[in-house]
Amino acid sequence: MSNTIEIKVPDIGDFSDIPVIEVLVSEGDQVSAEDGLVTLESDKATMEVPAPEAGTIREMKLKLDDLVSEGDVVAVLELAATGDSVPVENDDSSAGEPEIESDSVEPEPEQDSRPEPETDSEPAVEQPSQNLPRVIGLEAVDPAKVPYASPVIRRFARELGVDLGRVAGSGSKGRITREDVSGFVKSVMAGAAAPQAATAGIGGLNLDFPSLPEFDFSRYGDIEKQSLTRIQKISAGHLHRNWVGIPHVTQNDQADITDMEAFRLANADEAIAQGFKLTPLVFLIKAMVASLKKFPQFNASLDSDGETLILKKYFNVGIAVDTPEGLMVPVITECDRKGIMELGAELAEISGRAREKKLKPQDIQGGCISISSLGGIGGTGFTPIINAPEVAILGVSRSSMKPVWDGESFKPRLMLPLSLSYDHRVIDGAVAARFTRFLASRLEDLRRLTL
Repeated sequence: MSNTIEIKVPDIGDFSDIPVIEVLVSEGDQVSAEDGLVTLESDKATMEVPAPEAGTIREMKLKLDDLVSEGDVVAVLELAATGDSVPVENDDSSAGEPEIESDSVEPEPEQDSRPEPETDSEPAVEQPSQNLPRVIGLEAVDPAKVPYASPVIRRFARELGVDLGRVAGSGSKGRITREDVSGFVKSVMAGAAAPQAATAGIGGLNLDFPSLPEFDFSRYGDIEKQSLTRIQKISAGHLHRNWVGIPHVTQNDQADITDMEAFRLANADEAIAQGFKLTPLVFLIKAMVASLKKFPQFNASLDSDGETLILKKYFNVGIAVDTPEGLMVPVITECDRKGIMELGAELAEISGRAREKKLKPQDIQGGCISISSLGGIGGTGFTPIINAPEVAILGVSRSSMKPVWDGESFKPRLMLPLSLSYDHRVIDGAVAARFTRFLASRLEDLRRLTL
C-alpha cells in the first residue's frame, strides 16, 4: 500500500510571496532524499526546496512564476516502499563542484587555509514539513534601503535591465508598480532624463550618475561573453549601493602574531584529532568580540531615520566565503560564549554546509560585523566593502616575516596586515584607529583575550 506525503515550503525566514524560478522535477519522476524539487528566489538568497525522502512525484502543486510562502504545498510524494531503492542520478549541485576557497590568514595555506569543510553532520530531519531549503547564494542587505517593490515587479525589472533604485514608485507608500517600471523604460528610450526615486540616495540625496557608454569590443579583437551567476547579479546592486551610499574609510594596521602562530601550531594536533583544522581565523573572531565589547559603536547599526544608532548586546560574526556561485557570508552566533576549539569546529562545519549549498536562512542572518580574509591568497592590504546594515568590516591579508625593532635590535616577527573599513557617519577616524590597535593587541598577546 502506497504512502503519500505533502512536501511544503519550509521555514524561509522573514520572506513571503517568493517567486518560483525553476521547477526541477515533473509528475512521475523518481527522486532521492535531498533532490531539489523547485528553486525559489528572494532578494537575499536563491533556495532549493529538497525532497525529504525518496519516492515518486505524484502531483506537482507549483509551476514557474508562482508566488509561495512558508507552508505552501510544493508537491505530493509517494514514498518508496521499505527496502526499495530509487535510482540516484548525479547531483550537479555538488558532484564535481570546485572546492570553496575559504578565507584564512595562514602564512602557507594550501588554498586559503580555512579548515577543510566537513561533511554535514546535522541529524536527519524527521518531519518533511520542517525540511530546510538549500541556500545557493546570498547577500545581506538593509531592508530599509531596498526599493519598495514586490518580487514579481523585481523580476520584471531584472528582465528589462532596470535598476529599481532609479524608479520612483507611484503606489501606496511609494511602492513601485509595473506601470512605474514600464514608464521608466519608455522615458529612457525616448531620450528623456531618467526619473529619480526619492530614496535613490542616502539621507534623501538623489545620486544621478551618467550611464556608461556602449562599446563594441569586438572591433579590437575576438571576444567571448560570459553571463554572471544569479548571485553575482543580485550582489552587484547591493555592493554598489553600499559603496555609494556609505562613506567608507579604511584604517590599516599590523598585528604581531608570532606568539599566536606558535600557540596555534602547538594545538593543531588536538584540533585535528577533533576533526577540524585550527586556523588563525578563530583567533581573529575572539579578538573581534573583545574589541566590540570595548567599542560598542562598532557593534551597531544605523536606524533607517539616519539619526539613531541601534546598539546590539549580542556578538555574531559574519565570515565572507568565496564560492563558485558568488560571495556568501554565513554568520557564527554567540561568539562571546564559545572557546577557540568550539569556534574552530563550528567554522569547519558551517564551511562544509556552505560548500554543499546546505546553509539555512538563519545561517546568514543576524551578523554584527564581518571578516573578509584574503590571507590564503596574498596581498598587503585592501578596502573591503561594508556589509550593510553593519557599520564596519575587517579585511585581513597575508602575514609575513618582517624585521621589527624592539628597542635594542631588529627581530624577525610574523606581522599580519589588518584593513578596517568603517562607516564614517557612525565612527570617527580616531576611534577606528583605537579599535584596530586594540584588536591587534589582543592578537599579539592571547592572554588579554581573557580580560
